Amino acid sequence: MNNRLKEQGQTNKKAWEHRAYEFWHKRDGSPQESASRMMENPLACLKKHKDYFREVEGLKIANLCGSNGRKAVPLALLGAEVTVFDISEENKKYALELAESAHTTIDYVVTDIYDIDLEKYRAQFDLLYLEGGILHYFGDLHLFMTILHTILKVDGRLILSDFHPLSKCIVSNGEVNYFDSEFRSGDVAYKGYFEEEEQADFPDVMLRLYTLSDIINAALSAGFQLRKFDEHRGWNNENLPWEFTIVADK
Repeated sequence: MNNRLKEQGQTNKKAWEHRAYEFWHKRDGSPQESASRMMENPLACLKKHKDYFREVEGLKIANLCGSNGRKAVPLALLGAEVTVFDISEENKKYALELAESAHTTIDYVVTDIYDIDLEKYRAQFDLLYLEGGILHYFGDLHLFMTILHTILKVDGRLILSDFHPLSKCIVSNGEVNYFDSEFRSGDVAYKGYFEEEEQADFPDVMLRLYTLSDIINAALSAGFQLRKFDEHRGWNNENLPWEFTIVADK
């Protein structure tokens, strides 16, 4: 891993360990409150991806950049053996409390995805699940996809959902260039949940944007076989592509 990628990882770790545990309480309530909702209908917590997870009992699932456990815990409740890989100790704290409150267990590995122990986790997982807008945190998408391919079992499946690259251009009213490939500083995702006078203390994240073809071609070059590609409307049913989901096999 080159120095630029190390810098990006260190920058993003610092940002995501700044009051993230407090943020999850603000947004989702306490782990106990969140767990009680999940236990009522864990499959519903997987929202637009729920049809991919109706039969996961006994499967080994890696939830990469799994954040506060909001997807890992429902998957564990459905009977999967779930490992989260994420860069933030604060996310881990909430996620483990969430799992305990839901009377289930997850394995949580705090690491930069680039630093995953590939000997330990080589071909270990039946399914990889990534969602919530994470690709912009990684400056080398080909290396990232190669790591995913390495830890997936033969005949395993990748489910990757992220922000549609066009959505950032639309929201920015043209200020974001679709083909921009430079590293940029930006606000950590939850900064706006805090009072304005507190926001000055928040560290920036380091981002790198990708086109849709960048993403698909990186998956193909790593050896994935594309099975399905879906584009999704926004939360308010906007007539624009706000997210996408790639389903691919090894």
